[in-house]
Amino acid sequence: MSTLPVIEAPDWYETIRMGEDVTLIHEPWIKPFFRCNIWHVRGRDRDLLFDTGLGHFSLRRHVPLVTERALLCVASHTHFDHIGCHHEFPDRCVHRAEAEILADPRNDWTVADRYANEEMFDGIPAGWETARYRVLPAPADRLLGHGDVVDLGDRAFEIIHTPGHSPGGIALYEKKTGILLSGDIVYDGPLIDDVYHSDINDYVETLLAMRDIDVSVVHGGHFPSFGKVRYRQLIDEYLTQKRKAGCHLQPSR
Repeated sequence: MSTLPVIEAPDWYETIRMGEDVTLIHEPWIKPFFRCNIWHVRGRDRDLLFDTGLGHFSLRRHVPLVTERALLCVASHTHFDHIGCHHEFPDRCVHRAEAEILADPRNDWTVADRYANEEMFDGIPAGWETARYRVLPAPADRLLGHGDVVDLGDRAFEIIHTPGHSPGGIALYEKKTGILLSGDIVYDGPLIDDVYHSDINDYVETLLAMRDIDVSVVHGGHFPSFGKVRYRQLIDEYLTQKRKAGCHLQPSR
């Protein structure tokens, strides 16, 4: 029997304004390792929502920010903790390599079968039953590729394809401000390269290619945001670890 507190929907989400019209939406009752950072970016013509969290409680119903204006919902990748509320937003994008998963998010494809259980929580969301958890289908109406642009009117984010953690991972880079929304390819915590569709060689190649991006701030898929020095340090630590493990480091693409 769990002794964790039961958390009702109105207390589930928290929003934190980060500057540059970027807002962090997160689920503070999920442990940091499992807690997805949901990023909202305000634009002139429409807003951007990068990832949507666990999906047990409605984002649209409980976070007013996401219903204030026209909004484009982009998936950094299709693991369950990042796409749980995608079905709530009609204008959806994903990298083409994971479009099938977003449209048919089976628990084994989204790694919910491995991670989505009570061990994730510091407070149990009311009504949670591990055996019944499913991500709802959310077919994308736009498939993204490397070099594509997400245009918010006065802001433009370039798509960086980031295979390694998963085959269709993406990051979003705003050259004007140096903001990088990095998804799960790099964040300030243990990087995961051992789920069923991870590829360590791809991971290494992706980070080699990304290392010299001129970032000012990195908003990752998990854990706190950080700057350029920490960004390069995290990448170099991963590459050094893999070099010591005998991985062949390919030249940057």
